[in-house]
Amino acid sequence: MTKRPKSGGEREIAEDTRRFVVERFVIISCLIATLLCAGFERWVRLAPIPDLSPEISATALDREDRLLRAWQVGDGIWRLPATHDRVDQGYLAQLIAYEDGHFYRHGGVDPVALVRSAAQAVWYRRLVSGASTITMQVARLLQGRTTRSFAGKLSQIRLALALERRFSKQHILDLYLTLAPFGGNLEGIRAASLTWLGKEPHRLTPAEAALLVALPQSPEARRPDRFPERLRAARNRVLDRIAKKGVISRESADAARSERIPNRRIPFPQFALHETDRIRIEAQSVALTLDRDLQAPLERLISDHAATLPPFASAAMIVADHRTGEVLASIGSPGIQETMRGGFVDMTRAVRSPGSALKPLIYGMAFEAGIAHPESIIDDRPSSFGQYRPTNFDGQYRGPVSVRTALQLSLNIPAVTLLDAVGPIALMARMRQSGAHPVLPPHSRPGLAIGLGGVGLSLRDLVSVFAGIANQGSAHPLTLRPGETRSPRQILSHQAAWHVADVLAGTPAPLDASNGRIAFKTGTSYGNRDAWAVGFDGQYVVGVWTGRPDAAPVPGMTGISAAAPLLFRAFSVIDPTPTPLAEAPEDALTVPASELPPPLRTVASGGVLRPIDQPEIVFPPDNAKVQVRPSAPLALKLRGGKPPFTWFVNGRPVATREIERELSWSPDGPGHVTISVVDRYGRSDRSSALMQ
Repeated sequence: MTKRPKSGGEREIAEDTRRFVVERFVIISCLIATLLCAGFERWVRLAPIPDLSPEISATALDREDRLLRAWQVGDGIWRLPATHDRVDQGYLAQLIAYEDGHFYRHGGVDPVALVRSAAQAVWYRRLVSGASTITMQVARLLQGRTTRSFAGKLSQIRLALALERRFSKQHILDLYLTLAPFGGNLEGIRAASLTWLGKEPHRLTPAEAALLVALPQSPEARRPDRFPERLRAARNRVLDRIAKKGVISRESADAARSERIPNRRIPFPQFALHETDRIRIEAQSVALTLDRDLQAPLERLISDHAATLPPFASAAMIVADHRTGEVLASIGSPGIQETMRGGFVDMTRAVRSPGSALKPLIYGMAFEAGIAHPESIIDDRPSSFGQYRPTNFDGQYRGPVSVRTALQLSLNIPAVTLLDAVGPIALMARMRQSGAHPVLPPHSRPGLAIGLGGVGLSLRDLVSVFAGIANQGSAHPLTLRPGETRSPRQILSHQAAWHVADVLAGTPAPLDASNGRIAFKTGTSYGNRDAWAVGFDGQYVVGVWTGRPDAAPVPGMTGISAAAPLLFRAFSVIDPTPTPLAEAPEDALTVPASELPPPLRTVASGGVLRPIDQPEIVFPPDNAKVQVRPSAPLALKLRGGKPPFTWFVNGRPVATREIERELSWSPDGPGHVTISVVDRYGRSDRSSALMQ
């Protein structure tokens, strides 16, 4: 049967019908696609976002943001903060080229990589290459879920898409750098670089960067300390691929392949343990004024020095910039694990007797008050100050000496004489002005004994006092926090502080001391319980303490023998060429004794003395023990009386008609002697001494 051709009208109707069907199909398809897209976007948008602020290891940093110490997080993981701008850019280039070449172009999932991975899996019947982007890896690390199941992979994709819609690429990259696993209890590039390479990840070689790219892919199977050869092979594959992609040259890749693989863990930096323990609870990351380049070698110096000390003896040190008060190094003990030496005790803050170490401040106050001058003459002889009768450390007396000599020899009688003049209460006030916290026994008032160690001070306190003297009398309270420098307080006039520094710079240094003009003072507390040395140059002030943390005596330990050598070695570490001390102020009185104004030529004694017109033997004093050397004459010294003088030893005259008040006499040898003298009016004095 022949089909009748459609008429023109019928054709139009058919065409309209087809157009209507197509239009409806397109509309419905678009509607379905829109609904699917909206549903997909809503599915992504409603994806639960895990906590993006995982617990991070607390850190203590030095003044240059270098790591002093870090602490593990609660689950025992080392997870240090890391950001893309603090990581070697060559490493980042390798990471992106190897792990996710389209990182900066995709939206969280790389469709090309997904298709390629699926096709390879079908063709080779095994997984040849992964399709996880860096964002997907971050999603997996945040979720802590396996991605071997379809549901796990789908959840990872959903979170990766959500992360890309909410956060920048840099933020996502920072999450990877912080959370990526690197074997054992290490997470993040920074913890890995410090542990396996012993360095911050700021600057890495191509081989080091490739190692850190390869390790997170299989962190346990490639651990350097367990499977170094597996890691070597994986690192070399990274080098080959990035060389093909042009990230590095083939020559660089070949050279990098020959670099060794680390095979052990390197401990995290552990510096200034006492100070960092103190600030641990204050903040997540704390910056200190400490300088790791000083802290590290000085800790070794303290440890080495402690090995030369008697058992149970410890040592401590503080280094500060006296121009600002910033503490640059603080070592509380030879090592926190040195249990026999009480290494857990921070001896920079322990309150102990400073011995003679406070004398420079006493002399400075006397200079400031016009009571004395470095070239003034002061008596060093037995004296009584009420019920207080101090004696010199060596039991000997020198008679009339210059104030300069008295301070350099650390004579006790002149120091107490000057303290009696300036006042113990004023001395306590000056210490507090410097930032120190002197401690007296309960219910007691400051007395003259504080000048010889009868007050409690810490090493930190003592360094505060000397920092003020060193900084031309202007004391900045010591601080460990950058930016917390407070306004200085004047504890001495510029002139007085300079005179003290000039005198201390002339103190004889230990025999093995390095070159350089260091102003320093030592101190030894009663019973040889504490040995101190504090010194300064034009920039740094250093304080050293040695002794036993339990305050037991250490026979034979003195400031000059145990602490001063360590002080000078510390200055050699800080700067082999010390910064010059300040120049003399224009109005400083720098003249010899003969040109001093009459009131400054001698210092009036505050002790109870015999009348000045009576002759008095000032050396050797009564009951003194005197060290004698063969063929070396002894200087007999006399005060008061009217010449001429006649001298007797054991009743026999040894010199007559002498005009001078000093006689050179050679003992016959060891033994007890009685020395007497008679002046022109028959007035006499006598002294018994033991020649040794």
